[in-house]
Amino acid sequence: MGGDIARATHVRQVIRQGRWTRHTSGLASQHVQGNVVILPSSDAGDFLLYCQRNPKACPVLAVSNAGEAALPTLGHDIDIRTDLPRYRVWHHGAVVDEPTDITALWRDDLVTFVIGCSFSFEQALMEAGVPLRHIDQGKNVAMYRTGIATESAGIYGGPMVVSMRPMKAAAAIRAVQITSRFPNVHGAPVHIGDPALIGIKDIGAPDYGDAVEVLPDEVPVFWACGVTPQAALMQARPAFCITHAPGAMLITDLLNHELASS
Repeated sequence: MGGDIARATHVRQVIRQGRWTRHTSGLASQHVQGNVVILPSSDAGDFLLYCQRNPKACPVLAVSNAGEAALPTLGHDIDIRTDLPRYRVWHHGAVVDEPTDITALWRDDLVTFVIGCSFSFEQALMEAGVPLRHIDQGKNVAMYRTGIATESAGIYGGPMVVSMRPMKAAAAIRAVQITSRFPNVHGAPVHIGDPALIGIKDIGAPDYGDAVEVLPDEVPVFWACGVTPQAALMQARPAFCITHAPGAMLITDLLNHELASS
């Protein structure tokens, strides 16, 4: 672990103080960001197996001990109860609240999973000259539920969720080459081109995030997305769990290039 840890720490402090409650796309751009799922220990075993069976959509970066809010392998001062801009609280598969702090909800049996996020390969794309329209426009990335089924584990299953970035064909080829080196944050795209082939009916109406225009000379490029567990939670309907709000990630001390394969 290295790099400008002070930068990541500063951003987390701003979030912890409630001064940033929006999506984190483009924030602390050199640092790994993570999707978050927090479950009672009684439900955590099957969820871990679900992630292991679906590593493209759910690459696990860290798992906490039950009741521990710290994640020392990801950051020296992380407190998962306060360090996300916005959370989702779920009861029986339905979102019942979107708080900015979950300290009052914390329990000794809660286990935190941090799952790789495609925001972490965006730095490499931009450094290679691949434009990302959602960042240029200050938007959250567009995300869609697909017709691609994930492999079930216990109560968990359901469709893969994907994120989409529009690109010209040459940029899409370059993006495949670059993101293939980042398997811990979803790796290469799962689909390029016609969204209907993966069950997306309207590219202009994402299920999560913000709509981003696809120009006539561009193709939509789709990556597996760490919001996939939220689709699984909707199907599994556990009595209680907490996740990040889509796009509102945990910013870690890890550097994106540390996740790249050689």
